[in-house]
Amino acid sequence: MSGLKEHYEKEIVSSLREKFGYKNITQVPKLKKIVLNMGLGEAIHNIKLIDSAVEELASISGQKPVVTRARKSIAAFKLRTGMPIGCMVTLRRKRMYDFFNKLVNITLPRVRDFKGVSGKAFDGKGNYSLGIKEQIIFPEIDYDKIDKIKGLNVTVVTTANCDEEGKELLRLLGMPFRN
Repeated sequence: MSGLKEHYEKEIVSSLREKFGYKNITQVPKLKKIVLNMGLGEAIHNIKLIDSAVEELASISGQKPVVTRARKSIAAFKLRTGMPIGCMVTLRRKRMYDFFNKLVNITLPRVRDFKGVSGKAFDGKGNYSLGIKEQIIFPEIDYDKIDKIKGLNVTVVTTANCDEEGKELLRLLGMPFRN
């Protein structure tokens, strides 16, 4: 079992029950899934970007990503239905906890002048979204093999009912929020 999951079950559940007064253990919020998404609008002109993005996202997440395709044609952007425009991967169970642990303890501290992540990026239902501007902050990415700097969206989906519960869960799991 992942060390982060053990920490959640032994310590975080009891502190969340105490703080929010949950009567049943199933009411306690937990991580449901983590979705990593790379949107590549430039892939319309250079199809090779998709291949490198899939390879990088696979090395970051440890799981093969799915190529996302355009749903509608947009003439102004020279976009046709079915063209590849990005890639995404959904992490659950052990891989989710391993990725979250790596993100909080290894990757985010590598960002220059890092003072914490914003506490305002919740969606109202306890889910948190984080935008990463450069994929090179992940230790798995070889800087010499990068053809283009790409951004990455990380969405942490929880079972929390409100933002306050979700923020407290992520704070106890180690997410470094700014004051």
